Amino acid sequence: MATELQTDLAAAVEKRRNFAIISHPDAGKTTLTEKLLLYGGAIHEAGAVKARRAQRHATSDWMAMEQQRGISITSTVLQFLYGGFWINLLDTPGHQDFSEDTYRTLAAADNAVMLEDAAKGLEPQTRKLFEVCRMRGLPIFTFFNKLDRPGRDPFELLDEIEQELDLQTYAVNWPIGMGDRFKGVFDRRNRQIHLFERSAHGSRTAQDTVVDLGDPRIEELLEQDLYYQLKEDLEVLEEVGADFDLEKVHQGQQTPVFFGSAMTNFGVQLFLDSFLDYALKPSPRRSTIGDVEPSYPDFSGFVFKLQANMDPKHRDRIAFIRVCSGKFEKDMTVSHARSGKTVRLSHPQKLFGQDRESLAEAFPGDVIGLNNPGVFAIGDTIYNGKRLEYEGIPMFSPELFAYLKNPNPSKFKQFRKGVSELREEGAVQIMYSVDESRRDPILAAVGQLQFEVVQFRLLNEYGVETLLDPLPFSVARWVDSGWEALQKVGRLFNTATVKDSWGRPVLLFRNEWNCQQVEGEHPELELKSVAPVVSGQEPEAL
Repeated sequence: MATELQTDLAAAVEKRRNFAIISHPDAGKTTLTEKLLLYGGAIHEAGAVKARRAQRHATSDWMAMEQQRGISITSTVLQFLYGGFWINLLDTPGHQDFSEDTYRTLAAADNAVMLEDAAKGLEPQTRKLFEVCRMRGLPIFTFFNKLDRPGRDPFELLDEIEQELDLQTYAVNWPIGMGDRFKGVFDRRNRQIHLFERSAHGSRTAQDTVVDLGDPRIEELLEQDLYYQLKEDLEVLEEVGADFDLEKVHQGQQTPVFFGSAMTNFGVQLFLDSFLDYALKPSPRRSTIGDVEPSYPDFSGFVFKLQANMDPKHRDRIAFIRVCSGKFEKDMTVSHARSGKTVRLSHPQKLFGQDRESLAEAFPGDVIGLNNPGVFAIGDTIYNGKRLEYEGIPMFSPELFAYLKNPNPSKFKQFRKGVSELREEGAVQIMYSVDESRRDPILAAVGQLQFEVVQFRLLNEYGVETLLDPLPFSVARWVDSGWEALQKVGRLFNTATVKDSWGRPVLLFRNEWNCQQVEGEHPELELKSVAPVVSGQEPEAL
């Protein structure tokens, strides 16, 4: 029986691919996401991003605030079938103030797509997220977007990745022209030229004419100078470019590079086809019992995201679970590693942005949504069989701090519930003053927009108006050596001592120089910029 199950699991894993998109704001991530769904048959017509206010909003951007501002500030999961493969697309926030949500999503991904604007090349947010991918050893696929606009020389873009990220490149396709003269791409895998026809806002799949290199029809279909330029570029690529090495791709040492335009759909399908051939299938996960293979017969998974009020009518709370091993089945009973409790997984859901449908089963690489009645926290492991726990998901150092005040005492219950649920889902970190007389929670965020979102959601989802009282600090460090070591040191100037949601000491500094000074004078404090992962302990109540 176990052998039969493992055979079924192996077949299911072979047919699954999972990836997250990382990019700088405005690189076109929402547009590319929509176009991948368009080619996957998951949606039948894509709305033009520029005309979003006049048309329906992008499928992945469902929060009211996102729709008002035209930005992505939450992660969503989009599963669709393409070419016989189940693809799980983990869509991440496009705004840098929500990079911590992206870090958590990357923990659930097996591959990453690095999206860049061909006119701008590498940008700060992309570099930051690339380092997270490198830490996790993820295969990275690069898509240079917006070739339908004037951009930088393609060789220059490749060189920038090689020099600045120390990442070898291999151009899987090559652009023919740029801007108004962007006609299509050359597919190096099949040695074919794809010439595309523009459609209105790229709302439908692009029609393309495919011809072999050297086909006499090229003279009629393509301007002579573009054809000669292509042949010249290909000669350079063959002479100085690296050979394709799938093993290096899977180790995160070589990135397959694609050129195209998500807006006009040029090159999107070629990227999707190549991705299915090159991407890593669901892979083993590190745990307390060693690496757990996807074919391990017992079910296991971990929580990488929580979201409250995805359906405002029902005030629900959804836990996003990445399935790591075994087969998930509706109504199955599992062990909850942190609490030791037994949990029945009823009402599982297949997620598609805000839309959901009932789910009977899922396999390694899939993401499922579970109703969360306050049981799950980010990083939690659930399992059957032998006890195991996957590596937790760390919290990163916030840079902005403010007391969150509730000016209306009659709304205290709603205020407490809202803050607690938003903390659980990782919308913001919550800290507290060590002064018992100061009960207002401290919001700790990476960017200002996180504050705005928390206040917006408290008002719209919990009916609570709030006030912010900013604190003059920009650096946080966890005191790894604990309260005792901190008490021995005594008073620290230009520094505030607070505690996080688990009661651990955190020092807030006015600036980096201030932090370095304290580290130099008091090495015994063992300060950490990433919070230690918590296991088996509940956060303190508000």
